[in-house]
Amino acid sequence: MITTENITKSFGMLKVLKGVDLKIERGKIVSIVGASGAGKTTLLQILGTLSRPDAGLLNINGHNPLKMNEKELAAFRNKHIGFVFQFHHLLPEFTAFENVCLPGYISNKPKPEVEKRAVDLLNSLGLAERLQHKPNELSGGEKQRVAVARALINQPSVIFADEPTGNLDSKNQEELHDLFFSLRDKYGITLVIVTHDRDFARMSDVIFEIKDGMIIK
Repeated sequence: MITTENITKSFGMLKVLKGVDLKIERGKIVSIVGASGAGKTTLLQILGTLSRPDAGLLNINGHNPLKMNEKELAAFRNKHIGFVFQFHHLLPEFTAFENVCLPGYISNKPKPEVEKRAVDLLNSLGLAERLQHKPNELSGGEKQRVAVARALINQPSVIFADEPTGNLDSKNQEELHDLFFSLRDKYGITLVIVTHDRDFARMSDVIFEIKDGMIIK
């Protein structure tokens, strides 16, 4: 589903990625691990089309995002990709329900369809009583589940997650692990996750380890 060839990326004189080749199959949970500064987040941002490489090839679900202009890329990202970040990035002025609906509104889907799916997703994630709560009224685990619902609202083919359990206690970490596996099984979604959580990585279908800007195994 996702392939890269010889992806490179530098920031000034610092070479962060030095020729990354990857093949990621559809419907797999993939963990990217490595020491801090190895290039994990930079690689994830390129795979998620949030950043462009200096050189190399990228194919996602039969599309070449590197040939798209910014408007085309934003539309592609909205339709095909979901994101879950360590700090959830929920908009504080909106309720959980509104945060989940936003990407659906942006995609110009019918409002009733978007809102029904948002309610269904939040209910399925155990947040039926939290729809009208704002982020500051939610626990850390609840915020991440809202972020997961938001990532799912447009039925993406892949979700990219950057240290999604980094700010959670062990109980919420375990619950989020279980949630990711249930999403794979229920929706057939591909998940690509940067993580320092070795326990979660060991449960993944595939582990890529990055060191000094290259995949070493």
